[in-house]
Amino acid sequence: MHKTDVVIIGAGAVGCAIARELSRYDIDVTVVEKNEDVGGDASKSNSAIIHTGYDASPDTLESQLVVAANPMYDTIAKDLDVPFKRIGGILPAMSEEQFEKLPAILEKSFRNRVYDVEFKSGEELLKMEPNLNPKVLGGLYIPRESIIDPFILVQAYAENANENGVSFLLGTKVTGIKTEEKRVVGVETTAGYIETKYVINAAGQYCDEIAEMVGKAEYHVVPRKGQFYILDKNTSCKVNHIVLPIPTKVTKGKLMCPTIHGNMLVGPTAEDQPSKTDKSTTSEGLASIERDVKNLIPNVQIRDSITQYCGLRPNRIPEGLHFDMYDDLEGYINLSGVRSTGLTLSAAMGKYVVMQMIYHGADLKLKDNYINRRKGIVRFRELDREQQAKLVKEDPRYGNIVCRCEIVTEAEILDAIHRPLGARSMDAVKRRVRAGMGRCQAGFCGPRVLEILSRELGCDPSEVMKNNPGSYMVAGKNRG
Repeated sequence: MHKTDVVIIGAGAVGCAIARELSRYDIDVTVVEKNEDVGGDASKSNSAIIHTGYDASPDTLESQLVVAANPMYDTIAKDLDVPFKRIGGILPAMSEEQFEKLPAILEKSFRNRVYDVEFKSGEELLKMEPNLNPKVLGGLYIPRESIIDPFILVQAYAENANENGVSFLLGTKVTGIKTEEKRVVGVETTAGYIETKYVINAAGQYCDEIAEMVGKAEYHVVPRKGQFYILDKNTSCKVNHIVLPIPTKVTKGKLMCPTIHGNMLVGPTAEDQPSKTDKSTTSEGLASIERDVKNLIPNVQIRDSITQYCGLRPNRIPEGLHFDMYDDLEGYINLSGVRSTGLTLSAAMGKYVVMQMIYHGADLKLKDNYINRRKGIVRFRELDREQQAKLVKEDPRYGNIVCRCEIVTEAEILDAIHRPLGARSMDAVKRRVRAGMGRCQAGFCGPRVLEILSRELGCDPSEVMKNNPGSYMVAGKNRG
């Protein structure tokens, strides 16, 4: 049996941000995650945008948290060494009907206290984005819409929380929550029983199933599939900003934007489905992306796609972002309806949850020795020649390029494996250092990464997995 003060269920962006915030205090915290690595589900398959909240529903918790979170990322990115850029977004209107919606969107942005949104003429937008559809009548410019590396953000939250004393149980599923006399007393998991005073349900896609364990599932989750294209860095048609369509009641629509590492991201779809595990892409969904995005960027080169992927947003029914604490169940905190803005609002949600705990009587005292900074993995490809030469001289493994597409060295992969909460699978390495994310999609570097993982983890190559248990990379030897 393990004993702790707080159990956080889910190691996605929200769960890890809460863990980091709680790690400021003299309290014992354990994060339980069913997957083999931090990152959750939705947090590692999204559009990697840090929103301003200009188009959120006014006077909602989501609006409050997103608007509060956006300015926090300048400090977070610096303190935690996370790639982050404020490139701005544009919302072009391609028809009279869309153009007539702009005043209402602008008014909504003001109601959300996002005051720096500006109207731009069609001519102004074409100067900002030459590849925009020349039919553009005008639109809105949202200067603080930003892009980030979502994988590194969640890893940074988790690593910093871990350095400050938070424990992580990865590859561990919650099977039950024990209560006595209207209060939480423990959590049952596949790794054993955990005695605790608080349970924070940050399980995203599975938050309704966790809530059911304590009779608080007054809602259910309908997964909303979002399919994406990733285009090659050398594609001929690029954009400089996040190019957003006029949103609808169901979706923010299909966009095109740069990624933090220089690819072009195109998508997503918005398709409700019953399955919480089906992340397959479809020809129909991908075709709809090309069709819709060409209305914004006619020359987009979908043929330059190097991969496609799918994410599932935890769409809550009834909808809306909810934070719930209960008079009849002390110590249980339920988060639900964390959708496409979840990555953004994670920073503010960490603060919000902790302050709500304090308001409701939690005795939290700040540590004297809190560590607020985290040093990330060296990004060799971003250094100049002199800096690279210095690193190679200090450690020759920086001179061994394992991934040619993304210029990832053996030394970086070793750091990814051996740092706190290090990589234990092929995908975990990929998310930390991008080995396998380039044009060849691990065709060249995959076998070498497999070899390094096998060597460093002290296991046979047949035991190395792509991600979760059972996803073995090789079946065994075929000779010798």
